[in-house]
Parts: sequence; C-alpha cells; structure tokens
Amino acid sequence: MKRIYIKAEMDIDLEPLLKKIKILEKRVVLFTTVQFEHEVKKIKNERFIFAGSILGCNIDNVLRIANDIDAFLFVGSGDFHPLSLKKLNKPIYVANPLTNEIKKISERQLELLEKKEKAKIVKTLDAEKFGIVVSIKPGQNLFHQAIKLQEKLKKESFLFICNDVDTVEFENFPDIDMWINTACPRIEHNKIINMKDLPKEIFN
Repeated sequence: MKRIYIKAEMDIDLEPLLKKIKILEKRVVLFTTVQFEHEVKKIKNERFIFAGSILGCNIDNVLRIANDIDAFLFVGSGDFHPLSLKKLNKPIYVANPLTNEIKKISERQLELLEKKEKAKIVKTLDAEKFGIVVSIKPGQNLFHQAIKLQEKLKKESFLFICNDVDTVEFENFPDIDMWINTACPRIEHNKIINMKDLPKEIFN
C-alpha cells in the first residue's frame, strides 16, 4: 500500500519561551518533534546541539550523541518523548511551546518510574505463563524476534498478533501472568514488560 507523508508544521514564536530557559549544564542536546522542527532550527546558541526531530518511539538520533553531552532539552508538549531518555541519568528539561512553560523532569518522577519497572521485573520472574505481543504495523513488526524469544523462554508462552495494541484486551486473557511487548516500547500497563527489559533469569 502506497503512503504519503505530509509534515504537519506548527508556526509558533519560540522567542518568549527561550527567554525563560535557565539551564546550568554546558552541553545540551536539543530535540523536538516534526511539528516544531522548522522553528527549533532557528535557535542559535553555542551550548545547544540540535539532534533533529524524533518520530514516534525512535530516538536514535538523540542517543547517538548522548554520551558527549550534559543534559537534554525537549521542545514539545508532554513527557512521552523526553522520558524515553530516563535511563541515561542526565538532567531532562521540557520546553512546551503550547503553554510557554519550561520544567525539569523531577527526581521524584524518575524514581517512581524506576520503582514501577522494578515491580514489573519481579512479576516477570514470578510469571508462569507469558503472552508475547507482536504488532504488524510497519516499523514495529518484530515477528521473527518474537519467535526467537519464544524459543528461548523456558516457560509457557503464546504469540498475540495485532495491528493496534489495546491493553484493555488483556483482561480477556486472565490466565496470562505477564505480557512481553515487542511493539512500541512506550506501551504502558502494569502487566507488560518490554522485550529489551526482560531479566536474563527467565531464560535459565
């Protein structure tokens, strides 16, 4: 099926927002979404290293230079994208052009997320039956990796193949102790763990 990609740019004056930025770190990675990329490119500041825009869950262009910087600055709305960098243990700032507000992701917020992830690991180690979620969407389809994962698992598991992952549907399978996600890594549910976060012990 043919696809046409159309950029949805949002014309917005970033000047008032930039005046509020007070970041102590010297080298800062600046990244955004496609809606604001054309405006963010206009920012001229020797401290900022523009990593480009991110699409969906793909933050590879940010990660490529993450080791050489001191902090992250995301220009956009919401915490979805910046929180994908939480494991790098560097300050994360969010500049929201829609509300004209700037904030730093708090240590408390990061601690709560870490506790949730540790709880999921415990549940995974205790699980006896797994559901492996596979998406057929382009860019998310990891069917072959899911098959290999299933072969390595030492416990009972089943493949669940879908287009859109609806976590509400999990309730229809109460016998599944834990779900392993091979699709978008940002899907949230207290019984789902990303494939890359699986503890090695479940393969022994």
